[in-house]
Amino acid sequence: MGAFSRPPPPELDRGRPVLVVRVGHSPLLNHGAVGAIRSLGRVGVPTYALTEDRAAPVGASRYLTGRFVWPVTGAEDPRWLVAGLRRICASLDRPAIALPTSDEAAVLLAEHRQDLADMLVQHELAPDLPRRLIDKASLFELCSAHRLPTPRTLTAGSADELADAVEHLGLPVVVKNADLSGRLGNPIVSTTTRLSTAADVDALSTALEQGGAKRLLVQEFVPEDGLSDRPADWFAHVYCARDGTIPLVFTGRKLHSWPPDGGVTARGVAVANPELAELVRHTCGELGYRGIGDMDWRYDARDDMYKLVDFNPRLGAQAQLFRTSAGVDLVRALHLDLTGRPIPPGRQVDGLELFVEHLDAAATFVEWRRAGGNLGVGPLTAPAAPVSRRETAWFAWDDPLPFAVVTARFGRNIAVKTLRRIRGRARPAG
Repeated sequence: MGAFSRPPPPELDRGRPVLVVRVGHSPLLNHGAVGAIRSLGRVGVPTYALTEDRAAPVGASRYLTGRFVWPVTGAEDPRWLVAGLRRICASLDRPAIALPTSDEAAVLLAEHRQDLADMLVQHELAPDLPRRLIDKASLFELCSAHRLPTPRTLTAGSADELADAVEHLGLPVVVKNADLSGRLGNPIVSTTTRLSTAADVDALSTALEQGGAKRLLVQEFVPEDGLSDRPADWFAHVYCARDGTIPLVFTGRKLHSWPPDGGVTARGVAVANPELAELVRHTCGELGYRGIGDMDWRYDARDDMYKLVDFNPRLGAQAQLFRTSAGVDLVRALHLDLTGRPIPPGRQVDGLELFVEHLDAAATFVEWRRAGGNLGVGPLTAPAAPVSRRETAWFAWDDPLPFAVVTARFGRNIAVKTLRRIRGRARPAG
């Protein structure tokens, strides 16, 4: 690997704290918040976090100034959530910069910005925009209205509508919960899911009929062209400043995901893609977006276009993958901008690879099984971008406790699932 030097960080206002806001329960996927806490804490910015429970890994970071246990799902009455957030903020000695790390948090903060204005410093943007970006159906409508490239998309609220959508788009298709409320409580699908066969469609049809009024988004699958020299899976992280400028656009490649057929990034690498970066700037400008954004794109060799698949209006889980030659990452840019300080210019640092330890291990094992136990074939040997440095999402030498906690919780989950499977096999038939 080539030489890699970490640039000195910019000078931040240590008198302005940050509150990491998370609504929802997914403590084992919150490594983006850990990266943000470390980035700010290492330069002396007081950083507080809302955690799902007392054993949340993010709460174990030595760089965290304080934590507040707030076990909410997002399905609660918004007025109750705002009141709870105000009580938490009242315990801080000054207004804090809000940093949402979940979609539910982004929606709550945007829709109730005025109710929290005296306690939280935020960007001014259309209150309904984060919800429209998260809702997969309205995202497709936004893209269509602004002529932004995105895969063909339909919605389905019944088995018949699902069958019609599959017939129109053709297998395989990608299905997701269409709106934010569909992910809360009992979602139809737990994550982005690919349907490849009629049997897959039949199984999901049964779940859809049992799911009540919830909707699914059915999206055409953009194939990866083995003849193209461009990989298909890309993500982009962006910072849009208060004045409407876009000083930071980072691009990278998704190498592994969990689940393997369309889940979160388990391993990724920072790769500059000027064409995609320009498309990201155009997209944010068209939508009037402000703040930190995380997008998933897929290159379609059939028409030589990058197509927007997801737009998450908050800090992405793999955000710590990106920084500039001036030592600026997304959370530092946010802090500089909202405290009235200039963001120093710099280019994206390429070649940094980030892997989420437990998720990447699981994804690698599945690929190994699919390859028949042979690591010499299959996606594991797909050509990767040049790597100058590898980093882990959870482990850091100067902050090892979050990794220890998340490892223990992963181990417990595996043990529980294994025990349930053993008991299920041992239960006598009939």
